[in-house]
Amino acid sequence: MTKTIRLTAAQALVRYLGAQTNEAGEPFIAGVWAIFGHGNVAGLGEALHGVKDSLPTYRGHNEQTMAHCAIAYAKQMRRTRAMAVTSSIGPGATNMVTAAALAHVNRLPVLLLPGDVFATRGPDPVLQQIESFGDGTVSANDCFKPVSRYFDRISRPEHLLTALPRAFRTMTDPADCGPATLAFCQDVQAEAYDYPESFFESRVWYQRRIRPDEAELARAVAAIKAAKRPIIVAGGGVHYSGATDALQSFAETHNIPVAETQAGKSALAWDHPLNLGPVGVTGGEPSNAVCAEADLVLGVGTRLQDFTTGSWGLFSNPQREMICLNTAAYDAEKHGAMPLQSDAQVGLNELGQGLQGYRADPVADTLKSDWFGKVDALTDAPGEGNALPTDMQVVGAVQRASNDDTVVMCAAGTMPGELHKLWKAPRPGAYHMEYGFSCMGYEIAGAMGIKMAQPERDVICFTGDGTYMMANSEMASAAMMGVSFTVVITDNRGFGCINRLQMGTGGAEFNNLLDHTVHDTPSAIDFTAHAAAMGATSVKVTSIAELEEALTKRSEVKGPYVVVIDTDPYPSTEYGGTWWEVAVPEVSTRPAVNEKRAAYEVAIKERNTK
Repeated sequence: MTKTIRLTAAQALVRYLGAQTNEAGEPFIAGVWAIFGHGNVAGLGEALHGVKDSLPTYRGHNEQTMAHCAIAYAKQMRRTRAMAVTSSIGPGATNMVTAAALAHVNRLPVLLLPGDVFATRGPDPVLQQIESFGDGTVSANDCFKPVSRYFDRISRPEHLLTALPRAFRTMTDPADCGPATLAFCQDVQAEAYDYPESFFESRVWYQRRIRPDEAELARAVAAIKAAKRPIIVAGGGVHYSGATDALQSFAETHNIPVAETQAGKSALAWDHPLNLGPVGVTGGEPSNAVCAEADLVLGVGTRLQDFTTGSWGLFSNPQREMICLNTAAYDAEKHGAMPLQSDAQVGLNELGQGLQGYRADPVADTLKSDWFGKVDALTDAPGEGNALPTDMQVVGAVQRASNDDTVVMCAAGTMPGELHKLWKAPRPGAYHMEYGFSCMGYEIAGAMGIKMAQPERDVICFTGDGTYMMANSEMASAAMMGVSFTVVITDNRGFGCINRLQMGTGGAEFNNLLDHTVHDTPSAIDFTAHAAAMGATSVKVTSIAELEEALTKRSEVKGPYVVVIDTDPYPSTEYGGTWWEVAVPEVSTRPAVNEKRAAYEVAIKERNTK
């Protein structure tokens, strides 16, 4: 006879979470972020209290940003561990939708547990319920469907018996990895059911390493052997697979240079001879020059977004082949690429076995030295004068203050482009960029998640004033929890990156920088005081020299340490980069727009004829 245990559905869920481990024997769910409301406080709140000594619960200040923290944790842990996030129904749930989209785009695991309406519909409509006039089964949580890799609605206690294993399969499957959402009806959370005891037995979730199909592998080997000027484009999948050593060995054995996407950066040390550095729109001249002439492009663990491919105008050799080594068939076959569906580590090793004796022609020795000869000067400390520092000089100051244990992170605005081009990552895991969704507001919460994942690392977060204003609330959480990381706020008085894009497409400066917006009273935000009010140690510096001096003190600070510096919103690294398709108006009364439209049409024609 099957042994059972009577538990509420919420109690069953948290007991199940605690029984799931990874290959290293660690709990796969490292903790639960929670903001309680009427949709989850009575059910999940009581259940989490009962396991607080074994499954910690953390309280955030915003549902979106606490989910960002969980996602950053999973990213830094290379998807070997994850966190759960729970909210009430209504606005608490919909606040998490943006974070779900971020996790979906970046293929990162997070378990989202929004409260839902009453399954019985007794109090219908309940507080905060979104009513669909034409579909009685719809709630606000249906917003999660397009941004979840797995979605289920728990409207009976026994639904957990199938839903939870499916959610964990999704989060631990390299090909399907992403957010799993279980919309948990609030009355069902409190309902009891006789669950089989076997459901709560410890289970290990192993990382599946897909081996390549023999025919796909043979075609890829033949294509590479026929190539004279191949290049590898390393994406985030190299990190998630733990394939950085395999990538280095493969590149060295076959003399194939490597270009790094935003997610792939730090796959090789910056000074490795075969690491040509960043690729694409925010890329450098070495990678982009070789990509333009390459007769074969081997994408490894990359989803080939437009910033990587230059809106598919970068790989311009008309004879070039493209191979995509990826665990997901969806990514492996993009744009007619030759698919090689495989785990990155296994795929590189098996490709190497088939390529014995093959070595590509060498690339020019001066590519990297010429590049650094141009850009290193941009990151130097400025001389005497009253000019505002540039973002490049801020990057240089942080670089000089960093060490091999430093992790720099960012997500949106100006700094992703500057860091991709200029940051010299010394080893894998030293660069954490959320540029799949490029979500403003990820930074501070993400920095906390990184530090929680790897407490021994020196975490430095770059954020602009615009992003800081969007989502700074988890600064208070970090202060309360004593999570130590450094935040460098570059205050250029607005959205400097988009202002430059506006100007670059012929537009007038409008509604991006604070000086170009409608206001009765000029903005004078004191970010130093604001961060201090939330519990951070904060300081305002007025020069690059003062910034470097302030950064030397970060190891003395417990909790978040914030350094604010005013910067010039206009300069950016002019070297490197490639075309990016941004639609320019076809009709305008402004000559600058018409000029940019003409150039846009030429670029489109060139891209489409390659």
